[in-house]
Amino acid sequence: MSEVINKIPVISVVGPTASGKTAFSVALAKRIGAEIVSADSMQIYKGMDIASAKPTREEMQGVPHHLIDFLEPSEAYSVARYIKDATEAIKDIHSRGKKVIICGGTGLYVDSLLGNIVFDEQPDNTEVRNKLRLRREKDGIEAIYRELQEIDPETADTLHINNEGRVLRALETYYLTGEKPSVLRARSRSVPTPYNSLYFCLNYKDREILYDRINRRVDIMIENGLVEEAREYFSLSPENTSAQAIGHKEIAGYLRGEITLREAADNLKKATRHYAKRQLTWFRRNENIHNIYCDTFENSEKMVDYAVGIIENSEIYKAGEALE
Repeated sequence: MSEVINKIPVISVVGPTASGKTAFSVALAKRIGAEIVSADSMQIYKGMDIASAKPTREEMQGVPHHLIDFLEPSEAYSVARYIKDATEAIKDIHSRGKKVIICGGTGLYVDSLLGNIVFDEQPDNTEVRNKLRLRREKDGIEAIYRELQEIDPETADTLHINNEGRVLRALETYYLTGEKPSVLRARSRSVPTPYNSLYFCLNYKDREILYDRINRRVDIMIENGLVEEAREYFSLSPENTSAQAIGHKEIAGYLRGEITLREAADNLKKATRHYAKRQLTWFRRNENIHNIYCDTFENSEKMVDYAVGIIENSEIYKAGEALE
């Protein structure tokens, strides 16, 4: 207990896209008196409501959410900045006597924040960046991504190929420093984390249930105006990181008249399923995660009961109570 008593307790709700993280985290927050800090790299952008599955006011059910819908589409955002912003939000929530829930599927954000990984922002190098951009235009992002896999497979494993900005940035960091980004991250772990973390990962024993949820979500997104949202983002700038998000990128071919809307929807479903697999692979590495298999519970209330039982019996909960 002595090792955890002076740290801020944080509950993390992670899992693949369409697994039900938003509804679960809101229900859990209401039960334990918590506020939610988002860990989603696309929900940060204003206007990207449909593609990022941003929670609505109704879905939030009065639970305060932080780091959602605050960034202009033209603005770049880094892991280092996320750690800074999330740290400030956590301190604020904790100072008001509320518990903290980190909720999202961007594993790099969650692990970097809770693991206290220090990211030194490398200065932009126009020459290196332009060379990488020219190579991307000539050979495609697939070739750039393969190079990153060869140089630093650990970092490549953390990035989706559609996240072109971060793929390019990872290679830029390597060329500027001469070291793999994964090595730089590992070196930064010298300072102990200020958090006591408890992880829950929403998952499904029957993977087909998750894939069906993904397929249905895509259909609903299109019905709710995904095409119009993507058109607006591409009109702002097709080079924006936000415009390269899953959900917008797959619609681009339809907007250019190259494929039908049905084909675009099928591409989006496939890309989202692949992304979900990568998310599960990422979270599977965390030996401290408590898996909550949604399809093994009678209802969502039973899922929350299960999580609350684990929280109340954990050291971080008892340490958090002692701090209050």
